Amino acid sequence: MKRIICFCFLIGISATSLFAQHQEYFPDPNPAIQQKLEDWRDLKFGLLMHWGPYSQWGIVESWSICPEDVGWAAWAWKKGVADTYEEYHRKYEELPRTFNPTKFNPELWAKAAKEAGMKYVVFTTKHHDGFNMFDTKYSDYKITGKDVPFAANPRSDVTKEIFNAFRKEGFWAGAYFSKPDWHNENYWWKHFPPADRNPNYSISKFPDRWKNFVDFTHNQINELASNYGKLDILWLDGGWVRKKTDEEVKAQLLEVYEGSRYARNPQSQDINMEGLVREVRAKQPDLIVVDRAVPGVHQNYLTPEQHIPDDGLPYPWETCMTMANSWSYVPNDKYKSADDLIEKLTDIVSKGGNFLLNIGPSPEGEFDSAAYDRLKKIGAWMKVNGEAIYGTRMFSSYKEGDKIRFTQKKDGSAHYIFLFDFPKSNVLITKMAFSKSTKVTMLGSDQKLKWKQTEKGVEIIVPAALQKNGRYVWVLKATN
Repeated sequence: MKRIICFCFLIGISATSLFAQHQEYFPDPNPAIQQKLEDWRDLKFGLLMHWGPYSQWGIVESWSICPEDVGWAAWAWKKGVADTYEEYHRKYEELPRTFNPTKFNPELWAKAAKEAGMKYVVFTTKHHDGFNMFDTKYSDYKITGKDVPFAANPRSDVTKEIFNAFRKEGFWAGAYFSKPDWHNENYWWKHFPPADRNPNYSISKFPDRWKNFVDFTHNQINELASNYGKLDILWLDGGWVRKKTDEEVKAQLLEVYEGSRYARNPQSQDINMEGLVREVRAKQPDLIVVDRAVPGVHQNYLTPEQHIPDDGLPYPWETCMTMANSWSYVPNDKYKSADDLIEKLTDIVSKGGNFLLNIGPSPEGEFDSAAYDRLKKIGAWMKVNGEAIYGTRMFSSYKEGDKIRFTQKKDGSAHYIFLFDFPKSNVLITKMAFSKSTKVTMLGSDQKLKWKQTEKGVEIIVPAALQKNGRYVWVLKATN
C-alpha cells in the first residue's frame, strides 16, 4: 500500500519556505473516491452538529456515562442528579422520555449556514450513548421511539429532515455515526458492569455476541445509505473500535498496567470495515468514508480535533472544532468571536485543510443567537473574500509569521495574501518574489496597488482608505 509522507510543488510566484509534516496517509485506490476528495477539498467550510437528548441537561454528549476516571460524570455529582453511577446511568437513559424539540426548524439552520458560506453538513445520527437520531428499525432507543414525545411530530425523523433541508440549499450531506454503542447489549452487556469505553466482556469468549454487534452496526449504516437520500460523507467516530494485532493489544495492556486512564479492557474490535465499505458503496458509489483515527484506506481524510496543525499537510484533512466551548448545547456557553473564527478558517485553508465548525442545537431545537450572529458575520466576510477560500490549494509557503497566510488557485492563476492585521503605515513587506507583470489588488476593490522589490522583500503600498473595504482579515490578490 502506498503511503504519502510529504510533498511539495512549485508555482509561478516563488516561495521562501516549504511545509513539512510527517504523518501516514493511505490513499483510496478508487479513482472515483480520489475525484470526490478533490471536489470535497474545494468546499473548504462545513457545519457539524452534535444533538441529542443530553442537550436537556446541557452536558457533554455521551461521555458522562462512560466509567473512566477522567471526570466526565462530575457534573452529575455536583448537581445532585444521582448518588451512584447506576442511578445516573438510568436517569441519563430516561432523557428521551422528555425530549421534545418543538422549535426544530432545519430550514433556518440551512439558510444561516449557507449565508455563512458553508458547503457541507455532518450530523450526529448516533453518538456513543447509542441514542439514534434517525428512524432505525434495529433499535427502539431512537428519536421516533414510542416513549419519545417528539415521535408524534411529523418531522420526528430529524436526520431525514436535516439532510433534506440542507440539500435544498446545495449542501453535501454527511452522516456522523458512532461505531461504539453503549446502549446495545452486545457492546455493553448488562451481565457485567462497564469498565471503560470498550466492550465489557471478552470478545474471544463470546464471539457470537460480538458478531451480533457487528451485524447490528452494518445494518444501521446500511439503513443510512439506503433510506436517507444521497450521502456524500460517512463520518465514523470511535476509533478504538477497530481490528488490532496481538501486539497492539499487549501494548494497550501495558498502558493499563502503567496507569492509563482510558483503556482498562483493551481488545481487538473488528467490525469488518472492508466489508462494510463495500456494502455502503454499492448503494453510494462515491461515498467518502472517514474511519477516524484508524490508519488505512478507509480513512479518506484525516480529522484533527479542536486543533489546527502547526504546518501544512500534504493529504486531505479537516479540522473539526466547536464554535463555543462544548460540542453539545450548554446554556450560556461562550462562543468564539467572528474575528477568531475567520482567522482559524484562513489558517486551516492556507495549510491545505477544510474547516468543520460545530454548533450544538438546544433541547428545543434552536441555535443560540450567538451562533446566528457569528454565521452572519462570517458570511459577510466570505461574500467579499470567498474566492481566496473556495477551490484553492496550499501554496508552498503557506505563512509568514503569525499574521500572514497564503493560498493559490489550483491552476496557479492567482495567489492570495491574508492579512490578520491591516498593514501599519500602509506598507506590507513580504518575502514573496513577484514577476514584473504581477498585478496586486485587494479583494473588494478594483484599485491596483503599487509595489516594488526591495532588499527586505516585496514592498506593497496598501492605502489607508482600503481598510474600510474589509474587516477581521484583509485579502490581497496577486496575478500575472
